[in-house]
Parts: sequence; C-alpha cells; structure tokens
Amino acid sequence: MTRVLRLLALVPLLVLALAGCQHLRLGLGPELTAPPERGLRVATHNVHYILVNQPTGAWSVADWQARAPSLDAAFKRLDADLVAFQEMESFAGGNSDDENLARSYLLARNPGYAAAAVGDWRRFPSTQPIFYRTQRLRLLEQGWFFFSDTPDVIYSRTFDGSYPAFASWARFEDRETGARLRVLNLHTDYSSAGNRSRSIELVANRMAPWIDAGERVVLLGDLNARLGSSLHARLEAAGLTFLPVRGATYHFNRGINLFGAIDHIGLGPGLTALGPPMVLREKTGARWPSDHYPVAADIAVARD
Repeated sequence: MTRVLRLLALVPLLVLALAGCQHLRLGLGPELTAPPERGLRVATHNVHYILVNQPTGAWSVADWQARAPSLDAAFKRLDADLVAFQEMESFAGGNSDDENLARSYLLARNPGYAAAAVGDWRRFPSTQPIFYRTQRLRLLEQGWFFFSDTPDVIYSRTFDGSYPAFASWARFEDRETGARLRVLNLHTDYSSAGNRSRSIELVANRMAPWIDAGERVVLLGDLNARLGSSLHARLEAAGLTFLPVRGATYHFNRGINLFGAIDHIGLGPGLTALGPPMVLREKTGARWPSDHYPVAADIAVARD
C-alpha cells in the first residue's frame, strides 16, 4: 500500500512534466511564419508587471533584467505590425507611469515602432500600450474606458471595488492601402467572474456603435476565459469572430501547458484572417519573456 501511495503521489508531477512538453508531442497549431507580403500581422502579449520596489525575487527588478532580452527577442520574432500589450507596468504603488521599464526597453531597441494608447498618466492610463510599425501605420486617435460603473473616470475601481482595470484602444490608417482599423486592447479580471462578465458587457456596448458605423475593429487581449465561454458569446453577438487559438497561452512562466488559450484575437466585419492564429511558444533566451505566450495572426483589412 505504501508503494502504491508513493506512486500515486508522483502522478501530478508526471502530468506536469508531460504537459510541459505537450506542444512538442501533440502539435498545438502552426509555427510562427514570416509575415505575409500583403495584409497586417497583429498580436497580443501579456508581459507581466514589474515590482520596482522589489529588488529580487519573482517579477522583481532583477527578474525583469534577466528576462528583458528574451522579451525583446520574442517581440522581434513576432515581426508584427501591431502588438497589444497587457500588464506592461512598472508598479511601485499608485497610478504613476513615469517609469515604465518594459515599454522604454522595447521602444529603445525597436526604433521602427511607436506606442499608441499612451500619454500623461494623469489623463491617460498607459500600461496597456499598442505598439505599431510607424512605416506601415499612421495613428489617428486613441482612448480608454475603465471596467467600472463610471467607465470614463480614470482609475475608477472595478464593479466589485477591486483594483482598476480598463480597455485601451487606438485607430490607425494603413499607409499602403488607406484602410482604417480600430484596435481594442483589454485584460479582464482573472479572479472575479462577475467582474469579467460585466466588463465584457461594457466592451460589447462600447464596440457595437463602432461596428454599426462600418469601422473595422480587432480585439486583442487576455480575456482570462477559454474559447466558447459566455464572454466570447457576448462579443460574438456584438459582431466579432474569434480565431481558434489552439493550446495553452498561459504557461505558469515554466512552459507548462495545462489548459486552452485565454489570450485571444477577435475580428469584426471587414477583417479576414489570412491563415490560422499562431502562438510563439519559444523561450527566446535564458528566461521566459513572460508567463504568457504571445499570440499572432495575419489579417486583411477591407477599405472603408
């Protein structure tokens, strides 16, 4: 009996070990390919916040310095025209964004890009930037709204009073084709189903007039929900079609793939996927860039 119990105790470890390499064994969708000659590559990546008052340990400044080169390598591997980031925050308490280590680091090393959905943190929450390739895209407009009963009040608490959470957005014009695209970047509450549901209802209500007006809308972000959820259903009712991301996108910062994708790409009318969505499941350095894999897709945007 003792031997049996010992064997049973090893089962969770074996499951984790197998899960950690399941993308190698089972094939969880296509590898990242070169961007298409026509169309745009869009991506989403939750990069985890940095605790700037914590010198060492998980998600500390030292941890950031160790994983920063991997994040830059992953960004370059994506070779995307648009990347929506979540949790791109150097958190020291409060809402100040005067220091943003990850955003500054990537922009300094990728001069062909600029950040949209950013501004003076007193008037614009800047921790969910949308990077864009300046040679290809022109920024037209940007904005935000909070997942709150007072969505247009900056840093307002969520519906149940927890930490502020929001959606950022930006509108772009394709310099080559003249097509226009609105990018909506969001990150829903991981712990509160009620917050997630009400946040998505707000997103759907904000998005509906844009779609009704004929705008091309792409939603990028961490929904903390798997495809087929009631959250996806509400957004689909508002006009989105979600691309079928295969396999895990959250990996516990260890390459462990236990459940389906929670990071998603949704396309509104006038947007067409040029192929299946892709997940970059490479370490791209000595450390994982984040506890999430980036997700990318190549899309065509119809003219207005």
